[in-house]
Amino acid sequence: MTNLLKRALLLLALPGVLFGVWWFASAGSVSFFFPPLETILGEFGETWTAERWSADVLPSVGRLAFGYLLSCVLGIGLGLLIGRIKWLRDLTEPVLEFLRAVPPPVLVPVIMLFAGIGDAMKIVVIASGCVWPILLNTVQGVRGVDPVQMDTAAAYRLGRVTRLVRVTLPAASPQIVTGMRQSLSIGVILMVISEMFAATSGLGYAIVDFQTSYRIPAMWSGVLLLGLLGVALAALFQLFDRRVLHWYHRMRG
Repeated sequence: MTNLLKRALLLLALPGVLFGVWWFASAGSVSFFFPPLETILGEFGETWTAERWSADVLPSVGRLAFGYLLSCVLGIGLGLLIGRIKWLRDLTEPVLEFLRAVPPPVLVPVIMLFAGIGDAMKIVVIASGCVWPILLNTVQGVRGVDPVQMDTAAAYRLGRVTRLVRVTLPAASPQIVTGMRQSLSIGVILMVISEMFAATSGLGYAIVDFQTSYRIPAMWSGVLLLGLLGVALAALFQLFDRRVLHWYHRMRG
């Protein structure tokens, strides 16, 4: 219990200091665009009611979840194929490097032409940006599998599916999970950007709406909510990481 308390205090120490600095540094602010933190927190409770959560926050989280899961399926599936098949890797590598270099926000107008302006467009935008870290990390993880393990599996005449499930995936899973972690933060960014284009709901839409209607404290409360959402997602992913890679963390420990 003592170690848990120490860890909790350590995790909360820096955020507490930063919030304290923000509180006292902004306490006397008379700027319209940079209101005191006390005003922002007061606006937070008034703005993000149950109705607003239902109309904006939950749709955003749903789009993020669908886009992120789609990118995981595509990234891991294609990564396993490309990582194991050398000629396919040689064939696709130039195209993958080209597509990876294109910033996903640039593709939003193009995706709107094909997917419209509904939820499908936003999900595709999120998936199009999240897929690259997962795909490339999966490819590198598969390529890094110990050849001795693969030769041993072949010597025992294990089938391809068994080798994939029992050897390749466990060996590559630390890098796959690393790619998934990187993609999660990208997904939050793209969630907000996609909702700034022809949207009628979502956190990105709400923040832009507050800004254009000069509700600056409400706008800052939306930014604060985004930060808290990112922290919550990171904590959930850490639990997923610990559960999926428990053997890996024990080995490193």
